[in-house]
Amino acid sequence: MREVEVVGVRVEMPSNQPIVLLRETGGERYLPIWIGAVEATAIAFAQQGVTPPRPLTHDLLKDILEATGQQLTEVQITDVKDGVFYAELIFASGQEVSARPSDSIALALRTGTRIVCAEGVLDEAGLAVPAEQEDEVEAFREFLDHVSPEDFEAQ
Repeated sequence: MREVEVVGVRVEMPSNQPIVLLRETGGERYLPIWIGAVEATAIAFAQQGVTPPRPLTHDLLKDILEATGQQLTEVQITDVKDGVFYAELIFASGQEVSARPSDSIALALRTGTRIVCAEGVLDEAGLAVPAEQEDEVEAFREFLDHVSPEDFEAQ
């Protein structure tokens, strides 16, 4: 398993499909995962530190974990089959729960939990970005700094 960090979310044109972009920590591979608009908003909210007036689903799950004394220790992106990604939530108790990567990432951002990805997933679906293309990645990060969660709402 390789640790990854969330670069951010954006809308892929012309399909208007949101993606979350992960970057291999200490490596040059990026992992784009197509996600739903609700999850894109949840991830963007967490990255921007937005606290909604009432808890969203991922905020509620975080609150439930805290109230029951459960600790999420790791989010694992475990597999990709036919373009569908799979993840596991790993708890301190040893319990593992299957989940969508988008929900897992939104929860990880709220709980400060590390995210790791199976080497095979990065090999199959990851994109290597050589150092000379880092300017494009930096431009993407600049875009992410100026995008708002409302940009992911359905039109």
